[in-house]
Amino acid sequence: MSHRAHRASWRNFVEEQEDLEDDQTEDDDLESLGWFHENLSRHAAEALLLTNGQDGSYLLRKSDSKANVYSLSVRAKESVKHFQVHPCGTSIKFGFNEFLSVKDFIQHFANQPLIGSESGTLILLKHPYPRTVEEPSIYESVRVHTAMQTGRSENDLVPVAPSLGTKEGYLIKQGGRVKSWKTRWFILTRNELKYYKDQLSQEPIRTLDLNECSAVQFDYSQEKVNCFCLVFPLRTYYLCAKTGAEADEWIRIIRWKMSQIRRQTTRR
Repeated sequence: MSHRAHRASWRNFVEEQEDLEDDQTEDDDLESLGWFHENLSRHAAEALLLTNGQDGSYLLRKSDSKANVYSLSVRAKESVKHFQVHPCGTSIKFGFNEFLSVKDFIQHFANQPLIGSESGTLILLKHPYPRTVEEPSIYESVRVHTAMQTGRSENDLVPVAPSLGTKEGYLIKQGGRVKSWKTRWFILTRNELKYYKDQLSQEPIRTLDLNECSAVQFDYSQEKVNCFCLVFPLRTYYLCAKTGAEADEWIRIIRWKMSQIRRQTTRR
């Protein structure tokens, strides 16, 4: 989409929002936007945008971790970035900007559809993802993640969710030759587990192909707690999370991804 076409589509969207504005209250303005998704979690938003969106697709949802805060989830190539939106009385804070109304907020998107990510790259906001679009496959994916969080067995999981597994976070990793422990930023996407020096690094130190992983499980052989290991033909990787619950979620998601790989392999 050209920048001119993008501006035109945004003008139409802004006009539609203005028509609705008279019927809105100050308290529910953000939630009345056509691209606000009620009760959508971070992982569900990632699955939704990665499976059915495109580069520049975005939506607004409530923050998983903070009350009275919203998150703008944006697809940038093969990942999803999240940016906080803070309602402050009658104004809205977004990044370094403060807007006096929802109208000003969405007009800013029309005129300056660029967001700076933590890595320093610019993300273009192109396509608001409407909440009115029904995506049955995505809600199957959401149930998969819910099943993992509630401790149900892998046999209970829905077998479709190709883009689920976009978990990211810091883990402590044991070195290969020198057995020291270092904190690294991990990103799980599709069938790959990548780790970086830190969250701001653009290039991964290494990419682990889960097609080659034979097992992932809790490990009690190390002195550290909350550890788990990934077994590959040439090396076993030892990782530690901050909590046992966090380690358990990493294990569950990776095991589920591995089960999908095996299922796809047997179908060929």
